[in-house]
Amino acid sequence: MKLIKHISILLLILTTGLVSAQVEFVAKASKQKLGINERLRIDFIMNQDGDNFNPPSFSGFNLIGGPNQSVKNVYSNGVRTYKKTYSYFLSPKTRGTLTIGQASITIDDEVYKTVPIKVEITAAVDKPKDPNDPNYIASENIHLVAEVSKTNPYLNEAITVVYKLYVSPSIAVDDIKELDIPRYNDFWSQNISTQGLKVQNGTYNGEDYRYLIYRKAVLYPQKTGKLNIEPLVLDLAMRVPTNRRDIFGSRLMTRVNKTISAGNKTINVKPLPEAGKPADFTGAVGNFDFNVFSSKRVLDASESLQLKVEVKGKGNLKLFKLPKISLPSSLEVYEPEHDEKVQTNLSGMRGSISDNYTVVPQYKGKYPIPSISFSYFDLETKSYKRLSSAEIVIDVSNGPSNNTESNDNNNLSPGKQAVVLNNDQFAYIKTTPSLTSINTSYFFQTKLFWSLLLLPFLAIPLAVFIRKSKATRDADVYGNRIRKADKLARKYLSSAKKSLGKKEEFYIALEKALHNYLKAKLRIETQDLSKDKIISLLTKKQVNNDTIKDFISILESCELARYTPIDIVTMQEDYEKAAKTISLIDKQAR
Repeated sequence: MKLIKHISILLLILTTGLVSAQVEFVAKASKQKLGINERLRIDFIMNQDGDNFNPPSFSGFNLIGGPNQSVKNVYSNGVRTYKKTYSYFLSPKTRGTLTIGQASITIDDEVYKTVPIKVEITAAVDKPKDPNDPNYIASENIHLVAEVSKTNPYLNEAITVVYKLYVSPSIAVDDIKELDIPRYNDFWSQNISTQGLKVQNGTYNGEDYRYLIYRKAVLYPQKTGKLNIEPLVLDLAMRVPTNRRDIFGSRLMTRVNKTISAGNKTINVKPLPEAGKPADFTGAVGNFDFNVFSSKRVLDASESLQLKVEVKGKGNLKLFKLPKISLPSSLEVYEPEHDEKVQTNLSGMRGSISDNYTVVPQYKGKYPIPSISFSYFDLETKSYKRLSSAEIVIDVSNGPSNNTESNDNNNLSPGKQAVVLNNDQFAYIKTTPSLTSINTSYFFQTKLFWSLLLLPFLAIPLAVFIRKSKATRDADVYGNRIRKADKLARKYLSSAKKSLGKKEEFYIALEKALHNYLKAKLRIETQDLSKDKIISLLTKKQVNNDTIKDFISILESCELARYTPIDIVTMQEDYEKAAKTISLIDKQAR
């Protein structure tokens, strides 16, 4: 009986140890049901440490934060309790029932997985407003506003949309990212540059704010009725104040990410009135001038002239067609070249558009270019207007006549013109071409080929000679020192040489050159040094006494020259003496 009792106790102890060593890996959600405007926290908890943790994909959610990792390791009465947690913060993308998939981890070479969690997402719910919540502070202190210049325009009338970002002085914006940009469907649009615009002071709902004009656009509606302007959506990284303070009493800031939108705008576009609309109206809306210009009024046959049809002013210049010209059949006309010189700003398009026709008359005579007209809708008077060009007469003074004496003219059908031949009709076509034969030349084995091939070998002796000359020059230590000293003297005395003949300027420049030389050579500042100190320093550098005396005498000459008359001969002698002395000091100094 005692043996059976001992065996039972041993089995009970082993069973208890196995149960206590069992691995646990679970997932817990902070809510099973939440609104689409709320956030969800998911914790993945394990009672033993592991490797290769793989979270689920979180399909249907935006990852707001995480993973945040925490570890709890407690010993109580000799018993160890271990807990490790991976936390994620999510926001739902859509309503409905969403499933959070399995997470996995490897513990002791065995893979463990969590059970999937289903979460119900409902419509947005009213959340209690915490005045200390950083997200609430951010939403109350930053606003994106879309200002539309006109909400009831005519078709093809310009309107502007200005997006202003209002920021309270109590918060700071660190970064701005565009999440969604309006596409302006059913509008002709052009963005206006906002580079260089600075933050300005203003008010929002009666409170002081700073604001930035973030985006500007000019729109021309292309359809009538209610048109939608899509919102601009921005993601902002900002710092907002908290209710905590530092040791100096200043409020601490915390970082917050906030998505804001300017909201949809609806524009009710009016159609242009049908009453009084011209038959040739092509959609021009604004205020315009219309002209037709001819580069020549008098010319010869076969010469060309440029005929320009131009509309200029303010309005939808790029959105309508210019009227076509009608010319006599005796004038050959080429397809026009369209030219636009239009600038777009917040007030809309302004400038000119034109069609340039090339016209070539074939026969002698006078050809009238009839008046053409252009119609547009005037926004100021809310009525249609018509502009007409003046009649232009083209005088072709020289050329073949359009009238022929051939009897074949009687057989021409009405509206047809006889073909007139003359000796000059094909004068521009060459009848005796001056063609030259093409000789194929080869680069291989030409003189240039052999020259380029032998050039590297010929350059080798030259390179060897240059290298030896450089080595010989570098080995000439004494000669290099002399050359260096002479170059140094010329460098410091260049400004003095330019002032020869001007006593005060020359000696000021000479004295400055000597002081600069001492700074560079002795690495000293000369303003506070006496002549004795300079003599002492030059002596330590093993400069000859005579050279030192000459240097000091030049300094004394610079001082005396300001108060005594000096001629140019003396100046030249002092200059040469200074150059010689600087050169000697540079050679002798050690």
